[in-house]
This record gives sequence, C-alpha cells and structure tokens, in this order.
Amino acid sequence: MGAQKARDLIVAVVAVKGRCPVYREGDSFTIAAGFKLLARQPLCLHALAVILPYYVALSRGVSPVALGLARAGDAAYLQCPDPCDLTGGGTVVFRVEPLR
Repeated sequence: MGAQKARDLIVAVVAVKGRCPVYREGDSFTIAAGFKLLARQPLCLHALAVILPYYVALSRGVSPVALGLARAGDAAYLQCPDPCDLTGGGTVVFRVEPLR
C-alpha cells in the first residue's frame, strides 16, 4: 500500500485581532504537494510555526475534526501565538483547507 498523494492546501487569513504588521484579512498562501510554500506576499514565521505541526496530516486527508482543529467540515482553524492584548501586535486566525 503506497502513501497517499498530498493535496494542496490553501491557508487564508479569516480574522486579525489587533495590528498585525504582516497579514490582512483575505490574505492567503498555498502549501503545494505537501511541502512547497507558495506566496505572493511576505510571510510571518510566527504563523508558520503554528501551521507546521498539522500541514502534513491535513494535506494527506486527515480530518481537522480528528485533529481537534474544527467542530465540523473540511477546514482547520489555527491562530498565531502572538498574545496581542499584551504585545500590541496582532493575533491572526487562519483557515486551512484543501485547495479545490
């Protein structure tokens, strides 16, 4: 039995609390073929740190519900680790789902 082919993932910014110096609501980037990071804009390493533990499983079809990242559906929700209420920065919420 071979490994399941990785699906491309779209990572979209769905909310920004505070003032993020990098992302705005509606920004997005793609993780292609399970490992290629494709973006038209700068990316924040804080954001990537929160996505790294999950992107392989999500690209291989593991349910976001099974990972504890969603209540229902095909999308996972993750949040950057910046506690904006304490830092004056911005906390960003990402929706991660297979590219259709």
